[in-house]
Amino acid sequence: MTAASGKRLGRVLVQSGLITQEQLDAALAETSGRSLCQVLVDQHITDEVTFARSVAESMGLAFVDLGAIDIDPNAATMISVEIAHRHSVLPIRVQDDELIVAMADPANIFAIDDLRIVTGYDIKPVVAAESDLQASLDRLATMQANVEDMVGDLEGASLDVGDDDEQADDEEAPVAKILNHIVTEAIRQGAGDIYIEPGEREIRVRYRIDGVCQEIMRSPMKIHRQLLSRLKIQCAMDISEKRVPQDGRFGVVLDGKSVDFRVAVLPTVHGEMSVMRLLRKDAIMMSLEDLGFLQQPMDRVMEAISRPYGALLVTGPTGSGKSTTLYAAINKTTKPTVNLITVEDPVEYRLEGLSQVQVHEKAGLTFASALRSILRQDPDVVMIGEIRDKETATIAIEAALTGHLVLSTLHTNDAPSALTRLTEMGVEPFLSASAINCVLAQRLARRLCKECREEYTPDEDVLKRIGFPYEPGKPPRLYRAVGCNKCNNIGYKGRMGIHEVMSITEEIERACVNHASGDEIARIAIEEGMLTLRDDGFAKVLSGLTSIEEVMRVVV
Repeated sequence: MTAASGKRLGRVLVQSGLITQEQLDAALAETSGRSLCQVLVDQHITDEVTFARSVAESMGLAFVDLGAIDIDPNAATMISVEIAHRHSVLPIRVQDDELIVAMADPANIFAIDDLRIVTGYDIKPVVAAESDLQASLDRLATMQANVEDMVGDLEGASLDVGDDDEQADDEEAPVAKILNHIVTEAIRQGAGDIYIEPGEREIRVRYRIDGVCQEIMRSPMKIHRQLLSRLKIQCAMDISEKRVPQDGRFGVVLDGKSVDFRVAVLPTVHGEMSVMRLLRKDAIMMSLEDLGFLQQPMDRVMEAISRPYGALLVTGPTGSGKSTTLYAAINKTTKPTVNLITVEDPVEYRLEGLSQVQVHEKAGLTFASALRSILRQDPDVVMIGEIRDKETATIAIEAALTGHLVLSTLHTNDAPSALTRLTEMGVEPFLSASAINCVLAQRLARRLCKECREEYTPDEDVLKRIGFPYEPGKPPRLYRAVGCNKCNNIGYKGRMGIHEVMSITEEIERACVNHASGDEIARIAIEEGMLTLRDDGFAKVLSGLTSIEEVMRVVV
């Protein structure tokens, strides 16, 4: 920030009433090597967000939270890192033939002129908090420098087409460095999945962090073939086969922690895309208490798995944490005196103290055939990765009725629908109602960042519209996401479960036998005290753990 632009910005702030002329004069006297914002923050006159919002409002500009918006990588790379840092600016997107640029100091007309000349676009400034802007620029610069170095090495290798496989198999090859960089950054940022997606001219890399996809980088399409070959070699896949889907896995150790990767490669019109799911062994060793249960649902689950026989079904969509919950339940039941066997497709986490069976349908080892053999091993507890068909469902239910504790998953939207889904699969209602101890439906919601969450009073009309419980005229004080450096300016850090636990009582069993609908079973369960997914989510909103917006995002 130049002295001249600092004075212009100061006059704007004095006119807005944020600071006095005396405070401005004192601050300007100390701005040597520092921005006006930094001086005012150090003097405890204001904070960065208030400063940025006041500047935006006074100059008739928009304020942006860089952690809450998608930044177009093509726009961000229109200017060099040097120019971006020199002027503290970050292009975020092109809109209506204008380049939208986030600035800490929109009064800096020299920066705007430079950007107009370099990019060829008319510049439309928006205002961002200074520290958020610097953090975004640092992340962009680091990623850009690493990728440019590695891509430059790759291009400098001058390999013939026939050398791709040899290049991909070389641990020191540039393509290996790119893949290692993608993988290690994903682990350090806490990603759950990595997507490498080919386009017409470039490949896009995205991480799924706390359940939400974030674009990390783009690279030239010319590295795609070697990158996929390298990944296939890591996973012991056939690198010559590019027409059919392939699956594999590999493992790495970073910072003393072991992480397994489950990899799926899928042919698309622009080439093969790959998805890598990160399987952290320390994450799967979580206990049920760590998963965010309220006391009443927790008591119901504990009561169900403490029985010597019966079934606990965990339901929910893909990626809702069903496997994590099953493994947490296994941790509760694993003892030297208990024979525990699992049948999974695939075996995501390889654990000590239990026998794990991998489904292999081409060889004839299906869930159903594996289950038949497992039951001849006299197990006390059986974990079935997923109930997919009538045969598997029937054997699982019969096992639960004949003295085994069965843990499994099912794809339904809520807990009551599990009983009707089994009936639709062809299981007799009187069998499933008798065999099942408990059904747990769940979703994963992001936790609010404790460092930056903001307390506020919600609008009563909004609370009424979504059915949030409150006393009329006395809306509760809740929290919402803001964003800071600790949470990468997202406002959320980490995830927790939202649960709906339905114990099978005599009344519910009778309704199931009489072919009651899912809605009717739900009504009975609620009358008997079941907390629905929305009830559980709203209770966690009241506790300050998450926000209304996040609960409404994940709960139907």
